[in-house]
Amino acid sequence: MSLTENAILTGTTRKNLTRNGFVDQGAARRFAQEVIAAFDVRTPGPDVAARALSGGNLQKFVIGREVLQAPEVLVVNQPTWGVDAAAAAAIHQALLDLAAQGAAVIAISQDLDELMEIADRFAALNEGRLSEPRPTKGLSIEEIGLMLGGAHGMQEAQI
Repeated sequence: MSLTENAILTGTTRKNLTRNGFVDQGAARRFAQEVIAAFDVRTPGPDVAARALSGGNLQKFVIGREVLQAPEVLVVNQPTWGVDAAAAAAIHQALLDLAAQGAAVIAISQDLDELMEIADRFAALNEGRLSEPRPTKGLSIEEIGLMLGGAHGMQEAQI
């Protein structure tokens, strides 16, 4: 699957990549080029197979593909997995910009530093229960530990 074809996966409606029920290859290619340019994806072009990209460049392309569609809600899982520090900073900024435009951005990550940098609220999932979201500002590592350990209502978990 080329990057152009990859762009079609989710961009058909919001980026108008179809015409009369058929994929508009030119529009799809332009959208893929827009993602490549905006997110500094290192590739010779939009016709390259997605599998030929490094993990970090593919990650940038997928995040860019979604962010540039300006969704109302975006759920990202490990948004900077496998990317270098500069790419991670660019992805974080893109997510923050999207949220500033009014989108709800839900970030799922094992990287606590990443979450604390980009999130305005923090919640933890433990044994199928989601803790009450708390503002990240002023949230201590101890409080996060309790939330991750299943303490709901900031009480120690009862065994």
